[in-house]
Amino acid sequence: MKKVSRFFLLPTMLLMGLILTGADIPYLTGRVTDNAQILSPSVRQSLTETLKAHEDRTGNQIAILTVPTIQGESIEEYAVEVFEAWKLGQQGKDNGILIVVVPNDRRMRIEVGYGLEGTLTDGTAGQIIRSIMTPRFQDGDYDGGITEGALAVINVLESGGLPDSIGEMDSEGESGILQFEGPDLPIRERILIGAFIFGIIGLFTAIGIFTPGVGWFLYFFLIPFWAMFPIIVLGSGGAFICLITYLIAFPATKLFIKNTEWYKKAKKDLRTKGRASIGGFRISSGGSGGSWSSGRSGFSSSSFSGGGGSSGGGGASGRW
Repeated sequence: MKKVSRFFLLPTMLLMGLILTGADIPYLTGRVTDNAQILSPSVRQSLTETLKAHEDRTGNQIAILTVPTIQGESIEEYAVEVFEAWKLGQQGKDNGILIVVVPNDRRMRIEVGYGLEGTLTDGTAGQIIRSIMTPRFQDGDYDGGITEGALAVINVLESGGLPDSIGEMDSEGESGILQFEGPDLPIRERILIGAFIFGIIGLFTAIGIFTPGVGWFLYFFLIPFWAMFPIIVLGSGGAFICLITYLIAFPATKLFIKNTEWYKKAKKDLRTKGRASIGGFRISSGGSGGSWSSGRSGFSSSSFSGGGGSSGGGGASGRW
């Protein structure tokens, strides 16, 4: 029996190990490490020479990495791991940059070392991804997308900015509110973070809607929370939709239930008895507001709780 158990236990442990292991960090084989085999030999050679010439002129180290997949790992975390393992940039200057492209996952990132974050900002890196690399990747042109993206990075580092035409293209691409790029998070992280965020602000929103007396205070109090917190999960476009929905739905629902009998009774009980019951919750008035409680627990409606270089996570990510 023990032999049978061991026979099944060993493969199970090996399988779990494979599942829990993230994407491997590849060896640094040169300025261009094309493990996904998406670049032509001539482009790999040309990029290598271009990046070397830039390093000779400025001391900045730029490396390009392509891998087929990172197995569901966050590209931000993966890029930092590679950056730290390769130690891009000079020690003390932290002037390294890593361009990562993951074709099977349709992800990319420009990871920027500490020393270059002031020159190649997150916004500029995002412009390069959206305006230069993404359109070419969507057409299947990896040679052109990676080459033009690397040249744009070099142009920013050596001249201090992008050509005006690129800025105009990026502005046109974001003219629609729903065109804002969402956060690059795995689906499990979005679900967990979303449950936390919407659980909290959703709870206080419900309190504002169903509680006589303090509802309109909470309505205005929660506006900045509905405007900013959803960005983490849904991006700017999704957060804007959430905010508009909240601004309309809260007062509409509040005005609708205001005429219901149970709401009128709760309002009257608060005014005459100092307490009321709504859906099994007890509400007691106090000062200018009220408080909810159920059993022994309760809370106040007004409370709310390469070369030794390194990277701190600066840069930008994208998808196509």
